[in-house]
Amino acid sequence: MFEQIKIELDKLESEKNIRILYAVESGSRAWGFASNNSDWDVRFIYVHNFDWYLSIEEKKDNIEFILPNEIDLSGWELKKALLLYRKSNPPLLEWLRSPIIYKESFSTADELRKNLKLFFNPKSCLYHYLHMARGNYESYFKDDIVRLKKYFYVLRPIFACNWIEKTNSMAPMEFEKTLNASIPAGELRNKIDELLQEKKNGNELDKGYRIKIIDNYIEERLKYFNNYLESFKYDNRPNFDELNAIFRNTLKEAWN
Repeated sequence: MFEQIKIELDKLESEKNIRILYAVESGSRAWGFASNNSDWDVRFIYVHNFDWYLSIEEKKDNIEFILPNEIDLSGWELKKALLLYRKSNPPLLEWLRSPIIYKESFSTADELRKNLKLFFNPKSCLYHYLHMARGNYESYFKDDIVRLKKYFYVLRPIFACNWIEKTNSMAPMEFEKTLNASIPAGELRNKIDELLQEKKNGNELDKGYRIKIIDNYIEERLKYFNNYLESFKYDNRPNFDELNAIFRNTLKEAWN
């Protein structure tokens, strides 16, 4: 499938007259708990040619395709990506740390990784992950019988919050790295490991009774980070100089 994805990316470049700067896996395959029938969630950053930017028209700044072979392609134009990067947009920061890279051209992604400490905003990322964890918990865990795989969609953002609090840095995408940093050996860890192993074996995980020890942990962490953020102080307004330089250099590299 890797080669097929690369073929689709090359085809997209040709059809749209763009340069794809960076393309990665962003979903459960990058998180480390894909099932046999999981989609391929390909996310990418691209740049148009000079003429595209020399226009007063408002233009579409994203590309989205779902292909018949279960490849979900979604990309952001470079200016859009850089503006989101300046705001410390968590999905974009995750892409830059994805363990599965399909394409990396020119210096753009590397420059963004190098500047991450300057632009990383722990407060906005904590809010993002806390909102995600709470929303998923309230949506998927209303009844006694639940889809057990949904625990990962609550635990992953909670573990990301733990990581950010401890390290003041962006959490890695891989679930097991954040799990190891969050949960020591014991009954809770054993129960999560049991679910994870089933998921990694390719099983979708059937419906089952809620797991009290995991529920208790989730509820404690949601309450903790809600209180933590009420008093969290952070004020950083990075300027545009670095990002303007990256934008201009990318255009020169991609089209000269």
